[in-house]
Amino acid sequence: MSSHSAVYDSEYGDPPVKLVIFDCDGVLIDSEIISLKVLKGLLADLGVELDNAYFTREFLGRSFSRVKQAVKDDFNVILPDEFEQQYLNKLIQVFDQQLAPVDGIKQVLSQLNIPFCVATSSHRERTDRALKATGLTDYFGRHIYTASQVKRGKPEPDLFLFAANQHQVQAQNCLVIEDSMSGLQAGIAAGMQVWHFQGGSHMPSSIADFSLPQGISRVISHWSQFFNVHPELHK
Repeated sequence: MSSHSAVYDSEYGDPPVKLVIFDCDGVLIDSEIISLKVLKGLLADLGVELDNAYFTREFLGRSFSRVKQAVKDDFNVILPDEFEQQYLNKLIQVFDQQLAPVDGIKQVLSQLNIPFCVATSSHRERTDRALKATGLTDYFGRHIYTASQVKRGKPEPDLFLFAANQHQVQAQNCLVIEDSMSGLQAGIAAGMQVWHFQGGSHMPSSIADFSLPQGISRVISHWSQFFNVHPELHK
């Protein structure tokens, strides 16, 4: 167990938080609106037309293998072998030009007094480039975990449980912060405290497409709300 101390949230009776697990896209970095634009463009070249609602429902927070399967199942299109690398290359190019951190996240990361990490479904190269482009790399060091490190990605709990194990923290003492349905489901399945973050620029048009699962502890729309809920986690 971690030696870091924490206290119970007296209002809600939550167990003490000893590790914060952040999703990356749409939580740390405002990337989902960019990903949507790039992916829609590349898929359109193959005759696949999708709207924002479909992207939110089928792709948000999912691994590329899930995206590939959905395109095959729903549009009867098999993506070519080079598509993923083509998408990754284009996305990184746009990230370097346009990507920004979600407003307020640097203040939270610089003021947390307990360990924290990233657990994302995204490709490791994509994640590293995105964190570097937004100036977030140094906050996390080696504590960046991706779906490639576990057998099953989100919505299964494996990645979050892997992250908790790396920090030797029990699941009930972990706080997961996610924007996607698959991520929320993964956090709940892991037995962790789960917040839905709605502060990404993609989220205002996507909230209507969510029916939040039971087990969500909080919903926040801006990082300035974080320490209002957990003032004991502030340095």
